[in-house]
Amino acid sequence: MSEEITTALEAAAFRSLLAHLRQHTEVQNIDLMIYGDFCRNCLAKWYAAAAVEHGVAMDYEQAREIIYGMPYNEWKNQYQLAATPEQQAAFDAKQLLKSPS
Repeated sequence: MSEEITTALEAAAFRSLLAHLRQHTEVQNIDLMIYGDFCRNCLAKWYAAAAVEHGVAMDYEQAREIIYGMPYNEWKNQYQLAATPEQQAAFDAKQLLKSPS
């Protein structure tokens, strides 16, 4: 497979991932962090870094708007819930596992 086709397929898969995350706003960022060790904000950081790497001026907030499909504060106000004690405990336990002993 050519590099051009590989890149096109990767881009299509990424667009599908964004569409899926936008459709499933019930999936909270903390859940993504607990189970996948990444969240929408991580995607935005990676997106912004890739933009800069390719000579495109983009800051974190611009990247978040692309990832969330709307300004972050709007998404947060509409969809983000406070972490439950169970979610926070699971997140904290995951972070401890990542800490050097």
